[in-house]
Amino acid sequence: MKRRFGAIVIAVVAVALGSAGCASKHAESADDAMDQGTGTGSEFDDGSVGQGSSVSTSTISDLETIYFDFDKSTIRNDSAGMLRNNASVIKENADWGQVTVEGNTDERGSEEYNLALGERRAMAVKRYLVDLGVPGSRLRTVSFGEAKPAVPGHDESAWHYNRRSDFSN
Repeated sequence: MKRRFGAIVIAVVAVALGSAGCASKHAESADDAMDQGTGTGSEFDDGSVGQGSSVSTSTISDLETIYFDFDKSTIRNDSAGMLRNNASVIKENADWGQVTVEGNTDERGSEEYNLALGERRAMAVKRYLVDLGVPGSRLRTVSFGEAKPAVPGHDESAWHYNRRSDFSN
């Protein structure tokens, strides 16, 4: 039993050392390419070489949700910074194409009223982003009214999170 355990330990160590050797050899070959002037930038995992420019790794889901007061579609003061950040991220990611601003409400009110309120919320966010320099052609709006609650429940603790505008593509 001790011999088999010892053989397993030796095999694991050998595999680990072999992997480390491959990793350093890969790094050395990338460095050699740069030293020889054959590379133009940093090497990526897929073997391609970049120019060292910053590539945004943001996704639509990184955009911050904007919340609203009851029965209101005006942008709250505490949302201004979030919208400035969202505007910058949207402008930096032209490859996203069109971004959808989704207007949502809590469950109070008629379906018709909530769809209209959700649309007003989405439009308020769109106007704010356009004022911050996001091209209007990159933004579209949709209202879900009360149909897509973020939090289930029938009280203010849930409704607070359902009065919002989200972003999607």
